[in-house]
Amino acid sequence: MLGAVQGLTEFLPVSSSGHLVIFQALLGVRDEGLRFEVAVHLATLASVLIFYRRRVWVLLRGLCVGEREAVVYTGKLALASLPAVVLVLAAGDALERQFEVPAVTGICLWVTGAALWSTRRSAQRAFLEAPGWGAAFWIGCAQALAILPGVSRSGTTVAAALALGVRPAAAAEFSFLMSVIVISGATLRLLPELAGMPAAALQPLWLGSAVAMLFGVAAIALFVRLLQGGSLYRFAYYTWSVGALFLAWLWLH
Repeated sequence: MLGAVQGLTEFLPVSSSGHLVIFQALLGVRDEGLRFEVAVHLATLASVLIFYRRRVWVLLRGLCVGEREAVVYTGKLALASLPAVVLVLAAGDALERQFEVPAVTGICLWVTGAALWSTRRSAQRAFLEAPGWGAAFWIGCAQALAILPGVSRSGTTVAAALALGVRPAAAAEFSFLMSVIVISGATLRLLPELAGMPAAALQPLWLGSAVAMLFGVAAIALFVRLLQGGSLYRFAYYTWSVGALFLAWLWLH
């Protein structure tokens, strides 16, 4: 169930990490923190590679032959990944502790809603085919903020890209492709911990990952279609409502 939640919400602008925290609280599941997060994010990383396989192949082929466009675009992806990498290295333990405080998720869902609401006008003025170097850095800063549970990575990065003038489809592509570097790095960071886990403990992670990958591919296709329709800001109503209801549930319990 958590894998399905991850796959569906990772690419919709509603915060997959926030929904994982909420469902774990509602189901009474012991919080696995970033360990489970990374396991299912690795699966959704596979979803990105499957959906954007042609674009990834073009970039890889261009890098092999030294094509300038591929080198520049890949460089921007790397630059956009730096803020999140630096933040995790500097404050990884503090960030992981935020997953143990459910109220943080409810508050951060309101932050996501504010970012989504800002796109109701910015999407109409966005026409760039790709972000510049400066825009790539600021989009990366938005991605770093999304490490917190409840802040949507796809929502905040696409909102930042639209505000910086990148057209919707190109914003979604850049957002999803730059996740490849960060998720890969986070996975490598926790591989020693995963390798030391008993086989019985790994089985639920593998199952959740497989389900997340299948749902992830469908969610990307849905997100791109909704983004091109200019209705991204409507998800703000959802994140605000879920955040408020979850905080109310925590208070009552």
